[in-house]
Amino acid sequence: MSSLIPIGQDGLSVHMSLPASGSGPLLLVLQEIFGINANIRALCDEFAAEGYVAVAPDLFWRQGRGIDIDPAAPDAMARALALLERFDDGEAMRDIDAAISFARSQYGCSGPVASVGYCLGGRLALRALFDTEIQASVSYYGVGLETLVEQPLPPSKAALLHVAALDAHCPPTSQARIRAAATGAVKAHVYAGCDHAFARAGSAHHDADAARLAYDRTLSFLVPRVGPSYDLEALWEAHLDYEFSTRNVDLTMATMVAQPYVNHVPTMTGGVGHDSLRRFYRDYFIGANPVDTHQVSVSRTIGARQVVDEVIFSFTHDRRIEWLLPGVEPTGRKVRFGLVGVVRFRGDKLCHEHIYWDQATVLVQVGLIGTQGLPVVGAEGADKITDNRIPSNRLIASW
Repeated sequence: MSSLIPIGQDGLSVHMSLPASGSGPLLLVLQEIFGINANIRALCDEFAAEGYVAVAPDLFWRQGRGIDIDPAAPDAMARALALLERFDDGEAMRDIDAAISFARSQYGCSGPVASVGYCLGGRLALRALFDTEIQASVSYYGVGLETLVEQPLPPSKAALLHVAALDAHCPPTSQARIRAAATGAVKAHVYAGCDHAFARAGSAHHDADAARLAYDRTLSFLVPRVGPSYDLEALWEAHLDYEFSTRNVDLTMATMVAQPYVNHVPTMTGGVGHDSLRRFYRDYFIGANPVDTHQVSVSRTIGARQVVDEVIFSFTHDRRIEWLLPGVEPTGRKVRFGLVGVVRFRGDKLCHEHIYWDQATVLVQVGLIGTQGLPVVGAEGADKITDNRIPSNRLIASW
């Protein structure tokens, strides 16, 4: 069954994904040459989870309504290129305008509008800054950008370009022109070792690390320009309160997305998915930490969708702490160490946590290893985080 919604008399339809709140900033998701396929629909869902009203207009409707091509199909490229031969960018601009008007009238999207486009859509996203009311556009491996990007953008508009270094559709000469023009309101990132469609899951060129970085950069670009903005610090503080003060598993889980994950990197403890993480919180973390567990904030960095927390974590080792010292019996010793949490949000819900610390300093303090002959330190490592009077380089014999 088609997911497309007819929005006018002329035959234009759109695919829409709404945020949990039902409203939010309007984001146009502009298709590749394969139509409104599973990948574009999944992207709409992903951006909706971030708080956007995500709208993907069916830009191929004049050639055939509801075109949905699997890029992995043997004839996919031939079909897509045939459609592209009959495609008109100017008509696409009119479709984008119509999609914006529809979303404004039906879903109350009254603020500034943004777009994100891929391949063909990457070019259209940039052109839309000149021909439509769109204020901010993100282009993923757009084709034919060099001529557009050399034109000055209209006032108050901005563009972010993700360029694949190995993209045959954007050769080195084109990339050089893009880099030269990417100043002021235009910013370009070139992804070394990446090819066209590196952000498309399932693509032969998919690069998960580059895709993740590009996605984070996309949100960092969009949020200050069109929103949505959330008080991430307050959301994180509430999560910490439920973990360490209230010690309530259900309230903690309620601050998170449906399928979150937590990874305590040095011990690989935590959980992936709701059920696994809830069990971990219930049996091994919330309520299992010593009563005198204390955190002192050292620094906190807040981004568009991420909080990086640097703290000094301390406690008395009066019980087994399986997430930190799995299998180690209580020693009664005081422990203090530096800890960094990298916390990612999706919309107003916590998505995942990566927690880092120096396990060696913990092992020293509970007596499992000594410092003699090993390049490790104990609690003084935590002390030096806030007191730079403590001498450096004491482990370097020739210092």
